[in-house]
Amino acid sequence: MVASMGPDRPLSPAEQRRARQLVVTRRRATGLLVAVAVVFALSTAFAHDARWLLWVQATAVASLVGGLADWFAVTALFRRPLGLPIPHTAIVVERKDRFAETLGSFVQESFLTPDAIGARLRASRALPRAAAWLAGEGHAEMLSGRATEGLIALMDLIRDSDVHDLLDGVVRRRIEETALAPLGGRALERVTRDGRHEPLLGAALDAASRYISAHGEEMHGRLGARSPWWLPGSVSNRVVHRLIDRSRSVLAEMAADREHPLRVHLSDSLVALAANLQSDPRLHDRGEQLKAELLAQPTIRELTANLWSEVKDELRAQSTQPGSELRQRLAAVISQAGRRVATDPALAAAVESAADAALKAALTSFDEELVGLVTGTIARWNARDTADRLELLLGPDLQYIRINGTVVGALAGLVLHAVSSI
Repeated sequence: MVASMGPDRPLSPAEQRRARQLVVTRRRATGLLVAVAVVFALSTAFAHDARWLLWVQATAVASLVGGLADWFAVTALFRRPLGLPIPHTAIVVERKDRFAETLGSFVQESFLTPDAIGARLRASRALPRAAAWLAGEGHAEMLSGRATEGLIALMDLIRDSDVHDLLDGVVRRRIEETALAPLGGRALERVTRDGRHEPLLGAALDAASRYISAHGEEMHGRLGARSPWWLPGSVSNRVVHRLIDRSRSVLAEMAADREHPLRVHLSDSLVALAANLQSDPRLHDRGEQLKAELLAQPTIRELTANLWSEVKDELRAQSTQPGSELRQRLAAVISQAGRRVATDPALAAAVESAADAALKAALTSFDEELVGLVTGTIARWNARDTADRLELLLGPDLQYIRINGTVVGALAGLVLHAVSSI
C-alpha cells in the first residue's frame, strides 16, 4: 500500500508516478519473499523423501533470512515494522529535525559553495548567453518594461512622507554645510574672469534700455506723480522726461561701448564684489543670515515634495507607454550593454570576475541562511509527511535492495550448505 500524503496535500503528478512504481517494486520484492517461503515449506515437508531437497531447504532458509532482514531494515526507515514499538525504527519520523539539519549542512557544503556554483556558471557559459539574449531583438524592450514596472511598484511601496523627509533633510543639510556668500563669490568670479561676463552685461544693459523705451510713459506717470507739490507741472514733466530719456540713452551707450566709463566702473564693481563675497566677514554673515531665513521658510519642503510627485507621475506615465523615451533609453542601454559584453573579451572577463566576487560574497555572508532555508523548510513538514515524501523518492530503489537481499541470501545459504557438507 502506498503511503498516504494526508488529505490536505494531494499527490503531484510526479509523486503519483513514483507511487505507482513503488507499488510495483514492493509487490515484486514481497512476491519473491512469499515464493521463497513456499519453496522452504515444500522442501521441508518432503526433505525426508529426497536428500537433495536439503540443499533447496538450506538455500530457501538463507534467502528468507536475507529477505526478512532487508524488509525489516527498509521498513524501519519510514515506520515501525508491524506497528511494534521496536527501538531505532521509524527513523525518519523520529529524527526528522536532525535529518533536516544534516541535509541543510550537506547541501550548503557540497552544492552551494562559491567554487561549485562559479564553476557551473562558467561551464554553462551563462554570461555569454545572457549577453547574447540581451542583445537579441525585443529582449531589451521587454526587460526595460519589466524594470520600469518594478520601479513603479517599488516607489508605490515607499511612503511619500518618508521620501519628503529624506529629500528635505538632504537639501537642508547641503545648504547648511555650504557658505552662501563664498559660493556666490566663486560663481561670480568664474563669470567675470577674463571678461567672460561682458556679453551678458551688454545684453542686460541693452535690455534695460529697451525696457525704458517701451515703458517710458508708464514710468513718466509714476515719477511725475511723486514730484514735489510746489514744482509746476510743466517743469516736472520736462524733468521726468529728460531723466527717462537720458537714462535710456546712457544705458544704450553702455551696452554698445565696452569702454564706456560707467560700464567699466560697473564691470570693476562686479569683479570687486566677487572678491568681497569670498573674503569680507560682513558679507559672509549677511549670506548666512539670508540662508537661515531661507531655511526657516517651508519653501524647501514644498519644492522637494513637488519634485517627488512630478518624478513619480512622469515615471508612471512613461512606464505604461511602450514607446516612451524612458523605456526606449533604458532598452538602448540594456541592448548596448549586452552587445559590448558579447564583443569585448576584456569587459566580459571583468563582468565575470565581478559576478564571481558578488556570488562568493553572497554565499559567504548568507551561508547560515542557506542552511536555514533547507532546515526550516523540512522542519515545517509533518514528520509522517516527510517520511512519505522520502519513501516515494527512495522507495523503489529500497525495494530492489530487498530483492537483492533475498537473492544474495539464497546464494550465501547454498554456499554455506555446500561447505558444511564437505
